[in-house]
Amino acid sequence: MSLNDYDFKAIEQAQQAKWQADNRYHTDNNDHGKPTRYMLSMFPYPSGKLHMGHVRNYAITDVLSRYYRQKGYDVMQPMGWDAFGLPAENAAIDNKVAPHVWTMSNIEHMRGQLKSLGLSIDWSREFATCSPEYYKWEQWLFLQLYKKGLVYKKLSTVNWDPVDNTVLANEQVVDGCGWRSGAPVEKRDIPMYYFKITDYADELLDDLKLLENKWPKQVLSMQQNWIGKSHGMELDFSYKVDGQADKLTVFTTRPDTVMGVSYLAVSAEHPLAQYASRQNEKIAEFCKLCKQGSVAESELAKAEKMGMDTGLFAKHPITGDDVAIWVANYVLMSYGSGAVMGVPAHDERDFEFAKKYGLPIKQVIEFKGKEYSTDTWQDWYGDKNGVCINSGVLDGMGKDAASAKILEIAGDKANATVQYRLRDWGVSRQRYWGCPIPMINCEYCGTVPVPEQDLPVVLPTDVVPDGRGNPLKSLPEFVNCTCPKCGQPAERETDTFDTFVESSWYAQRFTTPHDDTQMVGHQGVSKWLPVNQYVGGIEHAILHLLYARFFHKVMRDEGLVQADEPFENLLAQGMVLAGTFYREKADGSKTYYFPYEVEVRGNEAILMADGEPVSIGKIEKMSKSKNNGVDPQTIMGEYGADTVRLYTMFTAPADQTLEWSDSALKGPYNFIKKVWRLADEHLTAIGDVDEAILKTSGHGLSKSAKALRRKTHETIAKIDAALGEHLALNTPVSSLMELANDIGAFGVADDGDLAVRHEAMVTLLTILSLYAPHVGEHLLETFGFDSRSLMFPTLDKSALTSDSVVMAVQVNGKVRGEIEVPTGTDNDTIKQMAVQHESVAKFITGEPKKVIVVPNKLVSVVI
Repeated sequence: MSLNDYDFKAIEQAQQAKWQADNRYHTDNNDHGKPTRYMLSMFPYPSGKLHMGHVRNYAITDVLSRYYRQKGYDVMQPMGWDAFGLPAENAAIDNKVAPHVWTMSNIEHMRGQLKSLGLSIDWSREFATCSPEYYKWEQWLFLQLYKKGLVYKKLSTVNWDPVDNTVLANEQVVDGCGWRSGAPVEKRDIPMYYFKITDYADELLDDLKLLENKWPKQVLSMQQNWIGKSHGMELDFSYKVDGQADKLTVFTTRPDTVMGVSYLAVSAEHPLAQYASRQNEKIAEFCKLCKQGSVAESELAKAEKMGMDTGLFAKHPITGDDVAIWVANYVLMSYGSGAVMGVPAHDERDFEFAKKYGLPIKQVIEFKGKEYSTDTWQDWYGDKNGVCINSGVLDGMGKDAASAKILEIAGDKANATVQYRLRDWGVSRQRYWGCPIPMINCEYCGTVPVPEQDLPVVLPTDVVPDGRGNPLKSLPEFVNCTCPKCGQPAERETDTFDTFVESSWYAQRFTTPHDDTQMVGHQGVSKWLPVNQYVGGIEHAILHLLYARFFHKVMRDEGLVQADEPFENLLAQGMVLAGTFYREKADGSKTYYFPYEVEVRGNEAILMADGEPVSIGKIEKMSKSKNNGVDPQTIMGEYGADTVRLYTMFTAPADQTLEWSDSALKGPYNFIKKVWRLADEHLTAIGDVDEAILKTSGHGLSKSAKALRRKTHETIAKIDAALGEHLALNTPVSSLMELANDIGAFGVADDGDLAVRHEAMVTLLTILSLYAPHVGEHLLETFGFDSRSLMFPTLDKSALTSDSVVMAVQVNGKVRGEIEVPTGTDNDTIKQMAVQHESVAKFITGEPKKVIVVPNKLVSVVI
């Protein structure tokens, strides 16, 4: 019997048809007496086209899923679609089509692409988050949290495009203007809904300990820093305006610098700034200017610091001195109290502001061995070993002592407190393509929740947005409703949820994806949660994971789930990078070319279209803008899905960046063809051989057969540990390549040799099927195996022991030869064998001073 040539297209289509026909990867929520494993990739946004980042993500999860199935686990690997969001709306605007139509079409195409990768997905659990059957339950949970006070509504400062009449995300503000209209962006306060995530700040921070050694340290650190728990103090600066007494409350983590305050800064929206605007036209113009530009903290940090003196003063809480109040563009009303204290000597931002406007810079912290200068900024704030100077009663005190003294002398004007960098989660989006917020606005009753029996509030799907405001506002059939409280005409909320909401609980919904009676069902939750292995990009290390952890905790508190954390283990896979090629235009802009348009000759690159040189750019993340993306379908059409999967796993560790190279695909492709040839040769050899001959006990074998069997079981042990303990997905491929080399070099002389090679081949193909499932399973089937019941090879520890060991022999530290020593030989015999060995004996004159045996390694002779 012999195999035909390796035809990956026919093999992959045939295997995928088998998997679909027998519903191979279907799972249920019944207890089958097996350990369970929930394997989850971060689900994709349906852009319409897979990219190599998708391929790598899903291949990682699939290899691990197949491994645990072979280990006897009941494994669930679901897939769904993160289907709402601004990209779909923008694409719909450009193509003049309803986002629903565009999204569903993309899902259909991408589902086919994912299936062509050979992923062992349970497609019966598939859902799209834009389905009312899905988002009904996040609306329901929103109402439960609203009842508990974990949802509230307040004014929030946003980026507002006055031409498109819409809120812009920070990334949609380009040089202070709207990305679409080009109009100068304004800061505007609008009512928005918030999840009170800060109520869970301590638990979100403390529970990171549960994830140590299970999540990457980098991700844990990023989560910790984002939550940003800091101990500090609130200080009240009192003032009077038109005879009315009031106070400015500011928070600081360094109260020991309070004696260095030279000004207070308030936001343009602060009541004091508004009061000053009414008194001074220039201040009013400045406040109007402050409302332009981004509200992102990162953008504010980089922007030029600008301000105006309001002419108002507040009393210092300790000295009683007057402190000038300024309005500044770097202070936002939505953060804290909308006011901060300026300590120029010990804060870089305040230093920059004070230098610009000639404000006093007073050093109040002294550091030994350092001389303070007001000419250039030095980091005089972060050093916690300094002591107070120029601070009256605080002089000589360190931070802690000074803080305690301030609390004592300031009385009710100071309050020790804890603050978080974490802000409550604003979930309102003034966009159409999202989950409707289930609230009603009534002229008489105010804000009223939609009754639970009226859920879901369904988003109309036949709307074609034009980019100018939220089209829901102009749909009377959606907006107009009756107040459930008083029965009067009312209006439905037209804001939709932030799409992070949908992606925060999809992992739980996969356990009972089609339950129309509850958010999640107990049977599915108890069997599958928490997720055993979560795989996704490092770019989601902060917000998505933080919000998902928060959602899981509130669902737990609603009695829906049990565990404290949603994701037991996390693997953050590295990005896929590729080379770039470009030509620079006269205006400095660049035209990028696809790699297939370029021929690289040594250190030069030539554009094949005109034969002229192009510049070789940096290795960068694959992107459309740089034309360095690789279409997975094109590559799979040339090499097959198995080769692409092998390449993405083998080329770099899963958590590190992968530098793409089309030419490097030939290595994995040739390896598969080599395995194919080995399988063909072995299939011919076993022919009509009695099956009993192919089952070896490992006894009575030749030396070479024992060596191959040892290699086989060393490979089993290595790969089992790599996948099951270390999440090392690249090294197993190297081990399989080594085993294939040993099989190819092995000569069959008798039935024992044939049995050993058969065991090695079956091992090779069984483990290969984790990475290259189509060819691996196809070849095993030709050997008579049922691919539906493959089990990971069983380790025979006895095969790992050798009858003999080769030991180096040194004379005065230099290797002079090797001896083969039977296992179990005593040290005296080993010493005798070493000194009598012909290549060693000639270097020994007289009786050696010492002969030292290092077991199983070497013999050291000292003369």
